[in-house]
Amino acid sequence: MQKILIIGATSAIAEAVAQRFAAQGHTLYLLARDRERRQMLAADLKVRGAGEVFQGEFDANDFASHAELLKKVVTEMGGLDTVLIAHGTLGDQKACEADAQKTLAELNTNAISVISLLTHLANHFEQQRHGSIAVIGSVAGDRGRQSNYIYGTAKGALGIFLQGLRNRLHKSGVQVLTIKPGFVDTPMTASFPKGPLWVSPEKVALDIEKAIEKKKDVLYTPGFWLFIMTIIKSVPERLFKRLSL
Repeated sequence: MQKILIIGATSAIAEAVAQRFAAQGHTLYLLARDRERRQMLAADLKVRGAGEVFQGEFDANDFASHAELLKKVVTEMGGLDTVLIAHGTLGDQKACEADAQKTLAELNTNAISVISLLTHLANHFEQQRHGSIAVIGSVAGDRGRQSNYIYGTAKGALGIFLQGLRNRLHKSGVQVLTIKPGFVDTPMTASFPKGPLWVSPEKVALDIEKAIEKKKDVLYTPGFWLFIMTIIKSVPERLFKRLSL
């Protein structure tokens, strides 16, 4: 059985992934800010078959605490085989446009905090020469659009960082998986009108589980987003800037 760390464990996608891992009897460590939801999730995962469930509080933007927190995780579980980083926010684009501090806060949470964690985790996995690092990004990071370019900037920067990390850790036998979901029906997107491109967290969780098992590098989920984003990225900038997207 594997020892798996889930950061941002109370997000909808992370919960669905954790449930799949629990059914396989893996040992899980849940890090999340919401104590009550985290405790409820831990109890649920034990019922579903998790070998053991550890948990702890996590502040994404307390960068100074990341190194010691991760050391604690490894010590308490007696090792670490897989990590899923799933925390993030979907900020108010218009509010960020009007306030640089809000923009920086979104970039810190969605990009810099993840990069901080990955820097520490990469050194651990490189030394042990095996394991999987999976990070939830977004198709929004593939091209800047006026409707969400702050969020997209964070996910785009994260994607480039993961590319370099994948290149670095390949020789050590460590998987680095970039997960790019499209539209997912979660509490974070509750106010959005839904359409045929929207899917459930459970569908995304299944795809993530399979991608980790198959040691994939990049996962578009659902898969049709690879074709959609290939088309969107191919539109020349002189035309794309005229679109209201």
